[in-house]
Parts: sequence; structure tokens; C-alpha cells
Amino acid sequence: MIARPKAAGKEQTMTTVFQRAHIISPDVDVPDASLVVKDGVITALYLPGEAIPKSALEPVYDPVEYIDLGGDLLLPGFFDIHTHGCANHDFCDATQEAMAAMARHKLTQGVTSFLGTTLTLSEERLDEVFAHAQMFQRENHDGADLPAIHLEGPFIAPECAGAQNPEYLRQPDIDMVDRLASWFPISKASYSIELDHDLSFVRQLVERGIMPAVAHSQATYEQFTQSRLLGMRHMTHFCNVMTPLHHLNFGLVGGGMLHKDMFVELICDGVHLCPEMIQLLFEVIGCERIMLITDSMRAAGMPDGDYELGGLPVTVRDGCARIANGRVAGSTLLFHQGLQRVRRLTQLPLAQLVKTTAWNQARSLGFSDRGKIAPGFRADLVRMSADLEPKQVWVAGQKRL
Repeated sequence: MIARPKAAGKEQTMTTVFQRAHIISPDVDVPDASLVVKDGVITALYLPGEAIPKSALEPVYDPVEYIDLGGDLLLPGFFDIHTHGCANHDFCDATQEAMAAMARHKLTQGVTSFLGTTLTLSEERLDEVFAHAQMFQRENHDGADLPAIHLEGPFIAPECAGAQNPEYLRQPDIDMVDRLASWFPISKASYSIELDHDLSFVRQLVERGIMPAVAHSQATYEQFTQSRLLGMRHMTHFCNVMTPLHHLNFGLVGGGMLHKDMFVELICDGVHLCPEMIQLLFEVIGCERIMLITDSMRAAGMPDGDYELGGLPVTVRDGCARIANGRVAGSTLLFHQGLQRVRRLTQLPLAQLVKTTAWNQARSLGFSDRGKIAPGFRADLVRMSADLEPKQVWVAGQKRL
């Protein structure tokens, strides 16, 4: 066959047509559908029985790839906004090798975007992390997308350090945030809000377009309310290392449950939250405000053994990571396994649960181009089996798994 010549002055478009796809997106469940993607962006979705018009594939001289999914599930690629490491690498290793290994391993979990998440370290080390993130993103052609960084710590109260290294804890410092962000964008900053005595830090984060998030905190409900009214909308690893709900002391957990403008991270690994708590949170808070995360450390995807987190030795037994004093040290969770567990516990429809895997993350942090399968959105897609095992992954329309 002789190919039709490319028209003069025209840029060639790459078009992909997904056929026989069972599309799951927020409030959408359409089996046997077709999807058209051009240059990494979804341009059209066709219902069962609808023919794809020729106009959807124009210009006619451009190549078209047809992919038959055979009825498999097609979901928006997952967005892990809280992950420290996996595959025996940590984002704060501050190497291209570590970041590339994380980005590739995330694909096997169905993740197409992630916020590399920092630990409480020296500013010099964090500076290296941010500089390497800038270099990595320029060369990242075969892994999940890294659009920004989640800064967890070092602005954490000593009594709430958890598995963060106490040696490097410090008071909130917006100048330090600015220095780090000069290398690579920060999308979210998690900190002990009770350290922000005059509320200047939350104001300054909001002014810079960085989402303030309460984490590692013994704040009162009153302190929570003050920060919330100034723009704090995220609660990091909800229920873990924060003031609990009590009938006489509402606490941070009570605040997250009550206020419908708050988005909460959940680690659904069977360690951080008991099954009944997961069921309760999905019943009370619902899929509109929950964001599934992994909070994974380098042992995710690895066997039990001895590892390290932010300079602290970690032992992993039966998939549970702990530092020497017995405190849990992140998770070894793979993202799709968290979704599997939530589906099993809640029995909710996938078209609802999928809001918690990318859409809530994206819309709450201002990433308006991802999180849904709809015209105009990035073609960040994960093909999954009926039991939610990832089979193939596309990042901005490019097949990467």
C-alpha cells in the first residue's frame, strides 16, 4: 500500500482508537464503548452501537492505531499524591535512577501520575531532591508523570514525628519553601498546623498556589478551623498521627468528617486503618472527598526484610514496615491493591470508587487536565482485568506498560 502523502505545512497527528472498552470514569459505567485519542488527549467517546464518524479520524493522512480491549475495564490512570518510594528506591535518594525506577514501578500499579513525597531531611538534601526532580522530569519518557512534589515535613511537631527523622524537624519556613520550589513545583505541603501560631504560613502557601495539608498534628478542632477558613483543604493520611474524634473533643478526625470542603487521604493497606474504619469513612465522608494514597516506602513491591526511611532503619514483616520503636513507617502498599481492598469492603460501584483514585486528587490540587475519561482530558488510562489487576497503561496517550 502506498501511504497518502502528508499535506504541506500540516503537523502529523497520532490517533488511537480504543474499541470494546468497558469505560469506568466518575459517574460513568459504559461497556462496549469506543474512545478516540489524538496527540495524547481524549477527543471523543462513543456509546455501544455508535459508529465512529470519519470526521473523528481526520485528517485522513494521519496514522490511526486501533486497540481492541476485548471488554476489559478502562479507567482513568491513578494519581498517587503521597508516595515516598517503591521497588527498593526512595524519592529522597535524590538520584535519577531512583526517580526513574519509581516512575516505572508506579505503572505496574496503574498509576499514571504521582507526587514524589519528601521526608524530614536537611535542607541541603531536600535541595538535591528538588534539583534531581527537575532533571528527571525533562528525561521521563517511560514512566508515570511527575507533575510536582508533595512536601511532607520538615515542619512537624516533635511529639508527632511518627517515622519522620527528629534530627531535622523545624518550624514552618516559607523562605525555605520558596527556595525548594525554585527548582521544581510544590503542589502540596503537609505540616503540623499548630506550629503556625500566627497563621502566616497557611496564608503564604495559599498565595503561592500550594495546598496546605494538616499532618502529624495534635491540633485542636479550633486550630483546624482557623487554618481551614484560610484555605487548608487536605488532611494527610487521615486518622494517622492526628487528634482523634471524641464526643467532648472533636479533634482533627471530627473536622475531616464534618466539613464537606475537606479532602482526606486514606491508606487502605490493612495496617493504617481497620476494615470497619474504612467502611465508616466511606459511609460518612463518601467518595466525593476521599483520596486513596499509598504512602509507600522503598519496600513496596519488595520482600520482607531490612530497609531504610529518611535515615532511620526499618524492618518489614508480613508487609508491615516499622522503625525500631515499633511505629509504623509508611506502607508497602501498591496502589491497585488499595482499590481492591476498598471495593471488597464497601461493595460500592466502580464508577463511584474511581473518584477516589484520581479525580478528587486532581480537582482538589488544580490539575484540571486529568482524572476523568472525557473529551479534553489527558489520555492517562489504565486497562484492568475484572479483578482490578493492571494490564496496560497509557500516559498522555503513550503506551508505557
